[in-house]
Amino acid sequence: MSTPLFLTLPACARALRLATSRGDFAALQAVPAGPVRGTALLVPGFTGSKEDFIALLEPLALAGYRVVAVDQRGQYETGGQDDPAAYAIDELARDVLALSAELAADGPLHLLGHSFGGQVVRQAVLAAAGAGRELPWRSLTLLSTGPAAIDAAEAARTKLLVDALQTMDLESIWQVMRQMEEGNGGAAVPLRPEIADFLHRRFVANVPQALITTGEHLISGPDRVAELAAVPLPKLVVSGVRDYAWPVEEQSRMAERLGALRVVIDDAGHSPNAEQPAATAAALVEFWT
Repeated sequence: MSTPLFLTLPACARALRLATSRGDFAALQAVPAGPVRGTALLVPGFTGSKEDFIALLEPLALAGYRVVAVDQRGQYETGGQDDPAAYAIDELARDVLALSAELAADGPLHLLGHSFGGQVVRQAVLAAAGAGRELPWRSLTLLSTGPAAIDAAEAARTKLLVDALQTMDLESIWQVMRQMEEGNGGAAVPLRPEIADFLHRRFVANVPQALITTGEHLISGPDRVAELAAVPLPKLVVSGVRDYAWPVEEQSRMAERLGALRVVIDDAGHSPNAEQPAATAAALVEFWT
């Protein structure tokens, strides 16, 4: 999971609930002090949340972009129902389309998905293109995501979580995860208490069925890169120099298949947005402009 560097919002940002035709979504929004060059919709990944992008809010706003980071349906402060059908990739893509419809009215809109969120935004783009609609986005960025199912080792860990969710509550799973981490020597850098508390609160606030359904997609999701490549939308693929979910080389091959620009962020792993936010923001601004 992504670990934010801090939790205090910059002066340019605030928390809100964004109303759409498919319900309200918890969001963080940052607004430039001067002219707005466009809006960016940022969609987090599996077990993530809008806070994964908190370190990008200020640098992107300073560059002139309104930024909206959301919790997906079933995540953290958005919440959701227990029906597994609500978290199918097509349904989550419809949420992205509804969010995009609200935000695109204010000017150019750039779409970004991190990790599992990258597969959700891909599905949204394919749905809009397949329906023959005018696309509401100026660009698409896939951040630390891959063409199909996650790497085999990560798939095995995800299946353990999915299986555990059938019989255990989230608090019990969290405690087991912490015990396993401590048994492996703990985090390389101890977390500040407020960050550790946030990660705990966020995990147990997820809707269990959302984790089950989206986890199953990560384990077995199809490759739809060829379809996405046919959509006439500027594309960027960003990753760190290492990644446990999809090998970096696999992400580079995906970029080639998409005809996308490719950026690798130095000294970053699966979450360049949290680990190297300045370099990640710079790459995004260069692409968007």
